[in-house]
Amino acid sequence: MARSALFSTRWSLGCRDYFALTKPKVVALILLTAVVGMLLTPTVPNLLQVFTATLGIGMMAGGAAAINHVLDRRIDIKMARTHHRPVAQGRVQSGSALAFAFVLSGVGLTILLLWVNALTAWLTLASLLGYAVVYTVWLKRATPQNIVIGGLAGAMPPLLGWTAVTGEFHGHALLLVMIIFAWTPPHFWALAIHRRDDYAKAGVPMLPVTHGIEFTKTCVLLYTLLLTLVCLLPWVVGMSGLLYLVGVSLLNLRFIQWAWRLKFRPSAQTALQCFHFSISHLMWLFVLLLADHWINYG
Repeated sequence: MARSALFSTRWSLGCRDYFALTKPKVVALILLTAVVGMLLTPTVPNLLQVFTATLGIGMMAGGAAAINHVLDRRIDIKMARTHHRPVAQGRVQSGSALAFAFVLSGVGLTILLLWVNALTAWLTLASLLGYAVVYTVWLKRATPQNIVIGGLAGAMPPLLGWTAVTGEFHGHALLLVMIIFAWTPPHFWALAIHRRDDYAKAGVPMLPVTHGIEFTKTCVLLYTLLLTLVCLLPWVVGMSGLLYLVGVSLLNLRFIQWAWRLKFRPSAQTALQCFHFSISHLMWLFVLLLADHWINYG
């Protein structure tokens, strides 16, 4: 009985570690924006389309996250936020994590190719490579603009959702990509300010390390103002209506308030609070887009 209980405990902990490799909170936000992209199309998708596309995109996103764990293991062990990760701690070996990542990504790619469409499959693969290879291997270590340039890979999910249903590009889908692309720098730089010492210790040239915290705070504020303008574009082009306009304006004013406080009246936790609000901002923005769409066109 004791041996059986020990095996069961180890199995449970092992499953948790492999699940952690997929960065489930990040993947959940990716899937939310992808599903909204599916539901904003002129064609109402059926449940099977939504399920297969979500499953395929989610598995490939999880595979990319697992590859990131392997490639960043030496950085992760030096940072308080990430030192506990399974590969960094040696609870999952690099080879096992890579095998898990390739199987997960391969199954996801197969699902998209067979039951969704080739355009979505190859775009998702390009996003995976952009995040796991171009950003993690090169940009992250090469330039303080890493998160700006590499943010395009993370901005792709709404486009993937759109193409999964329609099989084609559309300007409205690209607007959704633009929103996430503009949102990423103030979102991530707020966290980088909070974790500046960690990044310096790990030798990662994040903006607060290379240009200082005050300069980064200014960039957060300026990018938040840029994001406010970009967020108005769906209303400007007629993609959304009054509900979205009012809701996103309130969200943006709150984001500007946090960015202003971070720049001019910060406390020890303001950067982290700004980071957490940015996640809520993006989530509610997409909920507003979807609610507005179904009120007007549903």
